[in-house]
Amino acid sequence: MNILLLEDEYSLRISIEEFLRDIGYEVDGFTDGSDAYYAVYDKSYDILLLDVNVPSINGFELLKKLKEENINIPAIFLTSMTDIDDLKEGYRRGCCDYIRKPFDLQELELRIEQALASYLQNQGSTIELGPELVYNLKTAKLTYKDEEIVLRKTEKDLLEVLIKNKNAIVSTQMFQDAVWGEYVEPATIRVQLNNLKKKLPLDIIQNRRGLGYIIER
Repeated sequence: MNILLLEDEYSLRISIEEFLRDIGYEVDGFTDGSDAYYAVYDKSYDILLLDVNVPSINGFELLKKLKEENINIPAIFLTSMTDIDDLKEGYRRGCCDYIRKPFDLQELELRIEQALASYLQNQGSTIELGPELVYNLKTAKLTYKDEEIVLRKTEKDLLEVLIKNKNAIVSTQMFQDAVWGEYVEPATIRVQLNNLKKKLPLDIIQNRRGLGYIIER
């Protein structure tokens, strides 16, 4: 599970990073909104933890930009703001939760679990990838005209990364982090993606030369 943390208060950022790593999450910490924004395009994240008042791009604007670009990752705002208008602004930008500082780290753990569960429930278990081409996230089955297309585990993992980042380019580095979790040769990733594409009855995975791969819907 990969988490992006945007927090410019040093001691709090370090505390959150250490706590989340201790309970099994992978965490990338940032202090600058612009750096965090570009990181989303370099790596696949499962949830965003966003401070609001940070340099370059504030948390509200960062999430707004991602939503406008069809990058839909569950997000929790971390802020000392207490005004109800700020709370409304956060939800209007598309966050799924809002936690006020100071907070207990165990509370943050619970909020993350709840946000991820709600996000998956709202996404639904079946994803339509094309006419009569459907992937079921719960059963990890791909069907075309109600007939199953048998995929190997790595092929399923690659497809799920593309589905999760639908309408966004997925780089080789993002596949490496999400599927293998360690360095693999780029050629290996390309071979596995080509194997997946050969099994699909529709040409839904597009190659953006020099950038990565994308499913556009």
